[in-house]
Amino acid sequence: METHKFYVSGMHCQACVLMTECELEECPSVMTAKTNLTSETVQVTGDFNGRNASDIAAELSEVLTRHGYALSVEKPPPRPKRWDELLYAIPLAAALILAFAALQRAGLIQIIKGNNVSFATPFLIGIVASLSSCLAVVGGVVLSLSATFAKNGNATRPLIMFHSARIISFFVLGGVIGALGSAFRLGSTATLIVQIAIAAVMLLLGINLLDLFPGTKKLQPSMPKFLSSRVLGTSRLTNALVPMLVGVLTFFLPCGFTQSMQLYALSTGSFLTGGLTMLAFAVGTFPVLALVSAGSVRMTSSANRGIFFKAAGILVIAFAAFNAYYALLAAGIIQ
Repeated sequence: METHKFYVSGMHCQACVLMTECELEECPSVMTAKTNLTSETVQVTGDFNGRNASDIAAELSEVLTRHGYALSVEKPPPRPKRWDELLYAIPLAAALILAFAALQRAGLIQIIKGNNVSFATPFLIGIVASLSSCLAVVGGVVLSLSATFAKNGNATRPLIMFHSARIISFFVLGGVIGALGSAFRLGSTATLIVQIAIAAVMLLLGINLLDLFPGTKKLQPSMPKFLSSRVLGTSRLTNALVPMLVGVLTFFLPCGFTQSMQLYALSTGSFLTGGLTMLAFAVGTFPVLALVSAGSVRMTSSANRGIFFKAAGILVIAFAAFNAYYALLAAGIIQ
């Protein structure tokens, strides 16, 4: 057994840690893989038949390329921070924010009703999430399911089962979280704390999407790795019921957007409201995930992905400010 340390390019968040480890551990020659987001490295242990490190890195990179990652022996030069992309991202994000405001004013989309956030908000956040790098791990699950069942000549039905189970389970599990909030009887102070926590998580997500401040990546919270790693492992099984199970388990993947909506569902204190919140979020993510299932979307290879992610980051920061404003409004701190 040999142990090698490689540098990983294309890392963004904790979802990337999970994806690289699970994909590498599926390789026959690899026994274990341990990825470090801070140093952007991975340590792999396995039987490589005495090959040199460069050849091993090239071979292992083949399984990561479709997800936008690559391994190298030497530390790659630091990625330029591309502040110039903000020149395009800011007007794009501003146009979208103004469009949301215009639709709200026209009564076509009720993002906020009085002191209450409507279901349009989690739906819009779901759309943004599905187009950002933070949902890469769910796209990886979809790709794994496609590859597994395509070998048996039946790739469509499992994906339909996956998406159906995912949407239904988000409603049910979101309702459970909402009911738990009711059981805890969150007071006004506790509700304010939860709402501010939601805004903080989304603010951190937005900053990470800007890809201008690398030190913030390690601050992003995530589900326990032992739980989320089971989802990718399960997606490679061929049992007929596996797609439904995986669809349910995506509720527990390390996606900050999902976690912020779960916190919001908890603050509702209602099974129905919590369930509809998570349902709206899941429906918002569905169109892009469906295109990923069909092989029509590969955001990792887009030449303008940096501009798009920065625009998404600005939108998420705006949503964070909106949630903080709503929390202060609901608590009566501001009028």
